[in-house]
Amino acid sequence: MRVGMIGVGRMGAGMAANLLQAGHELCVYNRSPEKAAALIAQGARAAASIADACGGDAVLSMLANDEAVESVVFADGGIAASLPAGALHISSSTISVALVERLTAAHRDVGQRFVAAPVFGRPHLAAAGQLFVIAAGEPAAIEAATPVLDAIGQKTFVVGETPQIANLIKISGNFLIASVMESLGEAMALVGKAGIDRRQYLEILTSTLFNAPVYSTYGGLVADGNFEPAGFAAPLGYKDIRLALAAADELRVPMPLASLLRDRFLTLLAQGGDHLDWSAIGGLAAKDAGVPYR
Repeated sequence: MRVGMIGVGRMGAGMAANLLQAGHELCVYNRSPEKAAALIAQGARAAASIADACGGDAVLSMLANDEAVESVVFADGGIAASLPAGALHISSSTISVALVERLTAAHRDVGQRFVAAPVFGRPHLAAAGQLFVIAAGEPAAIEAATPVLDAIGQKTFVVGETPQIANLIKISGNFLIASVMESLGEAMALVGKAGIDRRQYLEILTSTLFNAPVYSTYGGLVADGNFEPAGFAAPLGYKDIRLALAAADELRVPMPLASLLRDRFLTLLAQGGDHLDWSAIGGLAAKDAGVPYR
């Protein structure tokens, strides 16, 4: 397929590289052109503009937030104005349910197809083509998107024909990850202050009660206080919790733990944690308890 890739940050770069390896003809656009240099060296073509990246069969966007997606899709010369009728926009960004609804309607109104396909996985999984993809859209659009989704992920879960469902699942999943990080941080502060080795504690947890990848991955970061460099920056985690709360407001679903997590992220950012990995909220409890990491 002829695919345009918009957004080649830490996640998008790995996804784009796997599209190339799968044999797709790739055109890449990034607001900071230097981030696309490695992909150009691998055979991708540099797009001079967003419109230039929209001339093929599909465009895949991987952007940080609602504002970035809106600027790329709805601007003059953006995706909605430039993608040919019948072509496909695949959005892998973690964005609000409300924006996904807008995107669905906007693409439909001009005869374009749209699939929401947010992903679970950190940058190393993106580079390995091992993401888990949550996809939703009309069946014909999903079928058209399948070669792209197969290239970036190890498994695709098709969850329905309504695109915003995929993003609600993604947002709720990130809420659960943040809940794990906070609870791990509190538990490790407790045992750490008693003089128990955090790494040994984590080994016990992951060998008995909690042998899921989320505990081993984030537990290791929290146990070691290893929050730099950020695989997923703390401001993005804060954004995702706010998205969960916005969706909860719309559906009238109380989420008291999400409200707590919002405040924990806000505490982290207020203390200068913008450059840290979002797992750094798991270090707040140790700081509150006066338990040093080193």
